[in-house]
Amino acid sequence: MMPSRYSYTVVRVGQAARIGRDMARTATARVEVRPALLRWARERARVEPADLARRFPRLAEWESEEVCPTRKQLERFAKATRTPLDYLLLSEPPVERVPIPDFRTGGNRRNDLPSPDLLDTVQLCRQRQEWYREFARSQGNQPLSFVGSAKLNSDIEATAAAIRTALGFDLEDRRKTSTDALRRLIQQADALGILVMVSGVVGNNNYRRLNADEFRGFALADDLAPLVFINGADSKAAQMFTLAHELAHLWLGRTALSDVGPITAPTHDVERWCSQVAAELLVPLAVLRAEYEPGGDLRRGLNRLTRRFKVSTLVILRRIHDAHGLTRDQLWEAYQHELQRLGVKPRGGGGNFYLTQSARMGKRFARALVASTLEGQTLHRDAFRLLGFSKPATLREFGHRLGLI
Repeated sequence: MMPSRYSYTVVRVGQAARIGRDMARTATARVEVRPALLRWARERARVEPADLARRFPRLAEWESEEVCPTRKQLERFAKATRTPLDYLLLSEPPVERVPIPDFRTGGNRRNDLPSPDLLDTVQLCRQRQEWYREFARSQGNQPLSFVGSAKLNSDIEATAAAIRTALGFDLEDRRKTSTDALRRLIQQADALGILVMVSGVVGNNNYRRLNADEFRGFALADDLAPLVFINGADSKAAQMFTLAHELAHLWLGRTALSDVGPITAPTHDVERWCSQVAAELLVPLAVLRAEYEPGGDLRRGLNRLTRRFKVSTLVILRRIHDAHGLTRDQLWEAYQHELQRLGVKPRGGGGNFYLTQSARMGKRFARALVASTLEGQTLHRDAFRLLGFSKPATLREFGHRLGLI
């Protein structure tokens, strides 16, 4: 006899009830986790222990193996520490490394665990670069000749002049302020074919702020899709030098993660060369020597030279030192004073959402991806993953703001 519709419904309800009970048992089942993995996840996430203790009152008991967390508790802990759940079930902590050459030199950062924020930012940018590389190929774009055109022993002044010429970043072309000059330099790099992304958060997650003490930026060298990422959590005064430094990496054809600032003294040959090129690109030493007044008031001199070169006083101090106008100790003292005067923290978020997105992912990348998606060449699913959007209406409005609709 065929079962009636009523009996079939009863069977389905019974199955759903059993599944629900099984799921509930799974969520409340205890999971054995090695204490070393819990500590590793906590340290890796750079979350204050007190903050985690408030969210997980029994964390100390988990780490001392007095009690095991439930499956649901472990899932919440993994989310709070931005750790893949599978990692917490390993026998020992995995060894994570930044997936690109790490040229950072400050402190003992080479021995530090890379934060999830850094790892996810590098991964997202590599995915964006990979998409744009394929897009450029489909458009028949030719390789960009400037990528890898310099050598490590190339003349500093000649290389900086070549970059300045390629970008059209002559002194006479710079805008009114250092912020305007930074914006213009980004626009000129974009026009040259470089993907420039400036963000202080991971993707579009404003709760995951990047740490400028961990890294300032990185360059992903590629002759079809060269990419520069600038840590927007850093001060505006430092971002200009970071951009110039990473551009030097592209001319050298070297992918790298960096943490150099205007007065950093890198020990790595590549970082030292890129810093020298960056300083010469922003403030040609011959011009500075002609305009610098030794023995004059440093404050007045900084203000005058800042207006002349449209860069921050931090870069000017570095170049005065290069011109032998300041000793290393005098440079350090003046630099620290300037940091306090300027304030090292950037302004908070807010402002126009779509303008912010253009800066975070770069106009060149954004226009290409949105246009490709609207034309049906790229799946909305893939576009949303790379853009950080979730609604078609947001994508369409972004396309409108970019002038594509």
